[in-house]
Amino acid sequence: MSDVEIGLVSILFVLVSVYIGMHVGVALSLISFFGVWMIQGDLTVAGKLLALAAAESLQRYEFGVIPLFVLMGLFVSVSDIGRDTYDVANHIFRKLKGGLGIATVAANAVFAAVTGTSIASASVFTKVAVPEMLRLGYKPRFAVGVVAGSSVLGMLIPPSLLLILFGILAETSIGDLFIAGVLPGILLAFAFAVLISFLAYRWPDYVQPDMERRMAESRDAEMSLFHMIIKLVPIVLLICLVLGGIYGGVFTATEAGGVGALGGFILTLVRRKLSLSNLWRVLVETGHVTAAICFLLISAHLYGRMLTISGIPTEMEEFIVSSGLGFVALITIYIIILVVLGTIMSAGEIMLIMVPLAVPAMGVFDVDLVWLGIVTVIGVEIGLLTPPLGLACFVIHNNLQDKRISVNDIFYGAAPFALTMLLVLILVTVFPQIALFLVY
Repeated sequence: MSDVEIGLVSILFVLVSVYIGMHVGVALSLISFFGVWMIQGDLTVAGKLLALAAAESLQRYEFGVIPLFVLMGLFVSVSDIGRDTYDVANHIFRKLKGGLGIATVAANAVFAAVTGTSIASASVFTKVAVPEMLRLGYKPRFAVGVVAGSSVLGMLIPPSLLLILFGILAETSIGDLFIAGVLPGILLAFAFAVLISFLAYRWPDYVQPDMERRMAESRDAEMSLFHMIIKLVPIVLLICLVLGGIYGGVFTATEAGGVGALGGFILTLVRRKLSLSNLWRVLVETGHVTAAICFLLISAHLYGRMLTISGIPTEMEEFIVSSGLGFVALITIYIIILVVLGTIMSAGEIMLIMVPLAVPAMGVFDVDLVWLGIVTVIGVEIGLLTPPLGLACFVIHNNLQDKRISVNDIFYGAAPFALTMLLVLILVTVFPQIALFLVY
C-alpha cells in the first residue's frame, strides 16, 4: 500500500474502533503508532514520534488553561451558584407562558459562562430545574428536553473546554475563540427562549397543562430587587473578571483560567461551602479530567503527525483544487459529517478525529480558523442531543433517577432543541460575522 492508502485505512480503523467501544485515546494512539511504523518501516521511528508527541503536547503554555478552567468550574458547582442563578431567572420570567423553561435557558446561559462544559450544566440543572418544573405541573418530556437543550450552551459560551480543545488542535488563539463564542451563544439561548414561547402558546398542553391557573399562582411569589442582586453578584463578578479580562486584553486565556480558579476558590470560601471533603473532591476531579485530556491530546498529536507523514493533507488539497469542489460544498460536507458522527460519538472524540483533517483542507480557501472553531463546536454539540449516544441525555437520565422518565422521553423532549441548534448552525455558517463581529 502507498503512504496515503495506509493513512486512509488508519482513519477507517479509528472510526470503527471508536464505534465498537474502544476508548478514543487508545484508538488514536495505537492505530497512529502502527500507521507510522508501516509508513516508515521502522519501529524506533514510531516510538520516538510517540515520545515527541507526548512532550510537545503537554509542554505548551496554552495547555495550562484546561486544568485551571476545570478547577474554576468545579468550585462554582460546589458553591451552589447555579441554584441561585436559577432562582432569580425563575422570578424574572414567572409571568410568561413557559416561563420556567425560559428561566432554565437563561440560568444555563449564565452558568455556562463559568463552567465550560455541557455535562456540568446538565448535571446541575437536572437536580435544580427538573424537580421544580415537575412540581409546578410541567410535562416531564418538556422539562427534561429544556434542560438537555439548554445544557449545550456550556460548550459554546466561553470559557468552553471544546473551544480550548479546538484552539490547541488547530493552533489558533483560544482567547479569540472565547470572544467569538459570545454572540453565537447568546443567539442560541435567544432561539431556545423563542422556541419555548412558541411551544407554550401553540401547544400549551405539551408544556404545562392548566397553564393559566399555574401562572396566576406563581405571580403571587415575590423576590425583592436587593435579594436578586445579592444572588447574582457572585456569578456576575466572576464572569466580568474572567471574560472582561480576556476581552479587555488584561490577560491571556491561560492567565484568565488562573484568575478564575482563584476567584472560584474565594467565592466558595466566602459562601462557606468549602469543606475539606469538598476541596478534596474538587482537586481529585480536576486531576482526573486533566489526566484524561492529557492522554487525548497526546493521542491527537500523534494522529496529526501520522496524517502529515502519510501525505493525506497534501493529497486533500490537490484533490480539492483539481476537482473544482467549492467552499460551499466543502463546508456543507464537513457539517454533515459532524452531525452524523455526533449520533455515535462524543463531541471531543469527533473533534480529535476531524479537526486535524479539516484544518488543512479548509486552508485551500483561507478559512478563518476562529469561525471554523465556532461552526465545529455547534455541529458536534448537536450530537449531545441525538440518539443513539446523546451524552447529555444520558447524563440527565442518570442524575434524575426518575422511573417516570425514560431515556427516550429525554431524546424526544430534546429534539426541538436539536433542530433549533441546526438552524443556528446554518445562520452562523452563512453569516460568519455573527461569530467574528467581536473578534476583529
